[in-house]
Amino acid sequence: MNITNAENDISEILFTEEQIKKRVAELGVILSEEYKDSCPVVACVLKGASVFYADLVREMKGHVLFDFISVSSYGLKTTSSGVINLRKDFDNDIKDKDLLIVEDIVDSGFTLKYLKNLLYARKAKSVKTIAFLNKFECHAPELDTDYYGFKIPNEFVVGYGLDYAGYYRNLPYIGVLKRSVYEN
Repeated sequence: MNITNAENDISEILFTEEQIKKRVAELGVILSEEYKDSCPVVACVLKGASVFYADLVREMKGHVLFDFISVSSYGLKTTSSGVINLRKDFDNDIKDKDLLIVEDIVDSGFTLKYLKNLLYARKAKSVKTIAFLNKFECHAPELDTDYYGFKIPNEFVVGYGLDYAGYYRNLPYIGVLKRSVYEN
């Protein structure tokens, strides 16, 4: 890993900062309409969704309640282990509330399935999901998200909150990480 210039580790930029801003604004309009008669709990899945979350909630009109949850299935790997670990639970009581889960990426779909089951078991009124990125080819259709920012190929991507081993989250775009960075 090149510690002096993270951009040297990127093989291709998939979405620029400008493309991201435009799409997040569009999603804000859609979600504002969806929740115009509600005050949803908008829950950020830490840490990867934090940048997307901050931009998205500022684009939403009306009242929203912020909340945060932390789950992990990757560790320091580039693929999900399939085992979901709950690291930080919600602060708000979600019973009878509309929930919007904000995720960075849908890969296997296991994390969203876990969260939806958890929230419905806790008697949430409704549960919708939005992911910034969606790898459609990597999960079954029933594990899909309600909304997404961009569809991407099955590549390991970083930037705009997404990381590899804790690095690259601060890149303002989405880029494909060179295999040489994580295969050594």
